[in-house]
Amino acid sequence: MGTHRKPRTGILESPAGRRGALGMGAAALASATWLSSQPAFADDIDDQRQRAEEATARAAEVKDRVDTLYREAGTATQHYNAAQENVTEQQALVETLLDEAERATDRVNEARRTLGSFAAAQYRSGAGSAMPSTVTFMLADDPQSYFDQRYALARLGDQQQQALSDYTDRQAEATEQREEATEALDELVVREDELQAQKEEVQGKLAEARQLLEQLTEEEQDELAELERLEREEAERVAEQERLEREAAERAAAEEAARAQEEADAAAGQGSGGSGSGSGGSDTGGTYATKAQAAIAFAEAQIGKPYVWGATGPNSYDCSGLTQAAWREAGVQIPRVTWDQVNIGTKVAKSDLQPGDLVFFYSDISHVGLYIGGGQMIHAPKPGDVVKVESIDYMPWHSAVRPA
Repeated sequence: MGTHRKPRTGILESPAGRRGALGMGAAALASATWLSSQPAFADDIDDQRQRAEEATARAAEVKDRVDTLYREAGTATQHYNAAQENVTEQQALVETLLDEAERATDRVNEARRTLGSFAAAQYRSGAGSAMPSTVTFMLADDPQSYFDQRYALARLGDQQQQALSDYTDRQAEATEQREEATEALDELVVREDELQAQKEEVQGKLAEARQLLEQLTEEEQDELAELERLEREEAERVAEQERLEREAAERAAAEEAARAQEEADAAAGQGSGGSGSGSGGSDTGGTYATKAQAAIAFAEAQIGKPYVWGATGPNSYDCSGLTQAAWREAGVQIPRVTWDQVNIGTKVAKSDLQPGDLVFFYSDISHVGLYIGGGQMIHAPKPGDVVKVESIDYMPWHSAVRPA
């Protein structure tokens, strides 16, 4: 009896075999695809890396240029502020001189009427053949030209001579006042031209900065924001380090002073309670602290308001406009321009800063802020930004003053 065997199913004919073969084929295909795609994938990574580097470089380049433009615009803004003050002062002078010239003209007309009354009276009284020349003399536009005519002067009485003298003096005064007013008006035109030139310079730099920023791609804008964030973080780190060092130095100085006092008390056989010394300085400090607190409170209330070059409030400010307004709120009048603000009050070292001090930046002293303690200030930074709290190490340090 022969043996009957079931025919063996081929490996590709069974479902499991077909699945296995399919899986192996897919794996092989995927492997081949991955291997073949490696150069393209690497190229994509290289392209992305290159684009990122280019975006960073472009953002850094634009940031440097924009920062320079903003700083130059800040300097030009201070020139503009100074020119604006000059124009305002010159306008006031012109108005004063025009008023004086008008009053002088009124006095001339009054003196002319007096002369006219004398001439009319003389004419009515019938003063002989000399009357016509006397009347002409008194009513002439330039009576002074008749002074050499002695026969006319001889006919004038004392009152008439006094009236003539008053008239000529007032006429000379009016002429002088008109000339001064004219010169002042000419000077006003010159200063207004300077003001316009400064305005155009500021606007030109800000327009260039704005155009550069608008040309950035979205990726470059992100890189620019990251660069600015890193700068702020570094400034805050430096400010915190300086604060810690300052506090450590103050503690060491206080401890040393306490030890010296104890030694002095022990040597003198006294207790530790002498409290009479230094009260004057404490009073002064308290007075300044009170004023500074008022200035800081005002500045804090302006946080979030936009920077606008040349603005002095109440809806917007530039840097020196904010500090001027803040200290005015504290009852202290300070100048409008940073270059004048830096010369008021008392100079203080960076290590001796107190809240309320004015802090100045850049070699040309084109920026100012209001110190609030802890290495921080309130300031109006630049166009497109708002009044804010920021580290005093965010910009190149120049100096500080205590305005009161």
